[in-house]
Amino acid sequence: MLVQKYKDMLSGKSVIRQLSEFAAARGKEIGYENVFDYSLGNPSVPVPKEFTDSMISMLSTRESSKLHGYSPSLGITGVREAIAASLERRFAIPYRKEHIFMASGAAGALAHAFRLVTVPGDEILTFAPFFPEYHPYVDLTGAVLKVVPPDTESFQINFEAFEEMLTKKVMAVLINTPNNPSGIVYSTGTLKRLADILREKSVKYGHNIYLISDEPYREIVFEGVDSPCVSRFYDNTIMCYSYSKSLSLPGERIGYVAVNPACKDAEDMINMCGQISRGIGHNCPPSIIQLAVAQVADKTADLSVYETNMNILYKELVKLGFTCVKPGGTFYIFPKALEEDAKLFSQKALKYDLILVPGDTFGAPGYFRMAYCIDTEKVERSLAALRKFVECEYGK
Repeated sequence: MLVQKYKDMLSGKSVIRQLSEFAAARGKEIGYENVFDYSLGNPSVPVPKEFTDSMISMLSTRESSKLHGYSPSLGITGVREAIAASLERRFAIPYRKEHIFMASGAAGALAHAFRLVTVPGDEILTFAPFFPEYHPYVDLTGAVLKVVPPDTESFQINFEAFEEMLTKKVMAVLINTPNNPSGIVYSTGTLKRLADILREKSVKYGHNIYLISDEPYREIVFEGVDSPCVSRFYDNTIMCYSYSKSLSLPGERIGYVAVNPACKDAEDMINMCGQISRGIGHNCPPSIIQLAVAQVADKTADLSVYETNMNILYKELVKLGFTCVKPGGTFYIFPKALEEDAKLFSQKALKYDLILVPGDTFGAPGYFRMAYCIDTEKVERSLAALRKFVECEYGK
């Protein structure tokens, strides 16, 4: 007999993916260049030349068995050492290879982090707006994801609601900064206050409350924005990272878990990740990709286009009367729709070949997300469609 819970999930497919598929189909009709597709967060800038050069060099000079063979359960030792050294250089935290576990992107890293610190029935708190896939990521472990309602004035943490929801059943708090979908970066003040509360409640409840920090957008931060390293504030932090956005490598599925060296049992936790892999069918990401990212651990793609695109869109949205918190990073912007029903708003936008994602599944009804990881030329052309949409549908 088929497992019903997975069968039920067929009727709840990702809205983002559905809209992306619609955009692709529409593109076949009118040319994709004429579809203003703001649905999918797929990086639009090239990988760094150094990454490509590293791949070419390895394929040309190294033994194939070294490049394509199985890696150790925790990842290739030299790669873990290179990542730990990079983290120490950048953030002045004494990471060593014993604190690093190689994973299949941030999703793979999160899959391990959740299983490290929860058992079925435990609760994990996260903050709206949030990445919708957190629900299946957490729910299918047997833990329960609970969502703290948003502070829509700033999209920083709603601390009043958070403290009410932070009960003894909570074993972990999941944050995402810079944030998908809002583009907001948690400030030093926000992270300090969060850490203070977690320390206080850990003592009160008699168990550690872990902070799981989902950081695939860590390198996409705009000029002048306060963007501190989360792990600096709280010892029991588990960093989950992906190179998908920083190096424009989403299809390579490469990332890592980094447990704060100050966390009790940090080395045991990394070793436990190897055992968790046995249970979820994850047995290390591709060896050649591990080796390649180790060569460019301190580098990024040219990410400047995202700030350029953000500024163009933010200026136009405000001019057209949208309420919008200005992003501090990522390649997302999250304005308030011009009517209460963001789903209906986004459906109306389709008539103008504008693909906008309603914010309901992000935990923020009434808002919509635009993923502006597209060519600047296309962003600029989309403004005419956006103006026409607003004028024709809302008389502005």
